[in-house]
Amino acid sequence: MTLRLHTDGKPLRSPQAIIFDTDNTLYAYDPPHARAMAAAEAKAVRLLGVDAADVRGAFAQAREEVKRQLGKTASSHSRLLYFQRGIELLGRKTQLVITLDLEQTYWRTFLSHCELFPGVHDFLLALRSNGIGTAIITDLTSQIQFRKIIYFGLDDCFDYVVTSEEAGADKPQEAPFRLAIDKLGIEPRNIWMVGDHPINDVAGARPFGITTLLRVDHVNGSGTDAGSDVVFDDFNELHQFFFSGKVEGALKR
Repeated sequence: MTLRLHTDGKPLRSPQAIIFDTDNTLYAYDPPHARAMAAAEAKAVRLLGVDAADVRGAFAQAREEVKRQLGKTASSHSRLLYFQRGIELLGRKTQLVITLDLEQTYWRTFLSHCELFPGVHDFLLALRSNGIGTAIITDLTSQIQFRKIIYFGLDDCFDYVVTSEEAGADKPQEAPFRLAIDKLGIEPRNIWMVGDHPINDVAGARPFGITTLLRVDHVNGSGTDAGSDVVFDDFNELHQFFFSGKVEGALKR
């Protein structure tokens, strides 16, 4: 068993609701991102007639510039802005049609290579069948994150979705957590937060008194306990643990 508790011997109480992060929590982000960037870069080479290395360098620089300009906001993750600025850095000025084409290519390729982690869907269904509320807090723009959730077939698995676009700030800032708590209408002490990022998810949720669960990737040697209450790397194991009788107040199955 890789699931570990860090509750100092205190019983872990069943929540009234669980909030989930999306990227790298419900699915692995890096593989579809790599495929999507490769597809967008290849199209940019073809449409702009420039060297592949130049395209890659321009897009990387554009991403840095956009993030520096916008800070921790939803739009700072915008591929549309990255591609627009990247094309400009290549000396082609603003090319609206090509920019839109590249963004559509990126997300179409990204979604076609996404896969939920094993056990995610079954765990969510089990929570809902047991009357436990569910929500998402996720960075990036609403349209893109809505598309991901629908693509995964999870649109009926969550009571509420909060994006950093709606909240006006990325995690770990207070706004998205406060908005999710307000929507759920549940005291934070009765909420769990499941995420993969020690700062954005764990540190962001802890000031509210939310119980934190950190999903780590032991296979690739990534992740740290980061002061979380629970550490796990397998949703099937989390599912089994939750309904094992070891979580106070959770029905044993």
